[in-house]
Amino acid sequence: MLRRYACAGAVVALLATGCGTTVRMEPPEADAATAEICADLVAALPDTLLGAERARVRPDSELTAAWGDPPIGVRCGVERPVALAPDSFLQVVNDVPWLPQPEDAPTMYTAVGHEAYVELSVPAAHGAPAAALSTVSDLINEHVPPLPEGEL
Repeated sequence: MLRRYACAGAVVALLATGCGTTVRMEPPEADAATAEICADLVAALPDTLLGAERARVRPDSELTAAWGDPPIGVRCGVERPVALAPDSFLQVVNDVPWLPQPEDAPTMYTAVGHEAYVELSVPAAHGAPAAALSTVSDLINEHVPPLPEGEL
């Protein structure tokens, strides 16, 4: 889902001035209300995450963000995870329940229990995802309204 593209061709001049990383990430298809919530969340995301600098994302979207190489990615407004069931193992970070996938060695986490589902992918090369989960959880609490108690 995430791919890194290096600067090339006509943009070579930008390489010397800090072209940075460009990440290809498919934005989710969200309804207008969800897109508005997600745009607020994505705008509030930090310039660095787990020590990695924010990257350009293509296509440009208010629903996605990425950092570093290999890229850490956030997609807001994704579909409800197919693996989410009433008995799913959820990891709660700062009052936000996350569905880790795969459960035994997760690199993808989906925040549930809020009006928009938020995916956070953290490649193993970045180490433990705890700080990223904590940062994104705090911002979800600020920008994404919770669902009624008991709903995922």
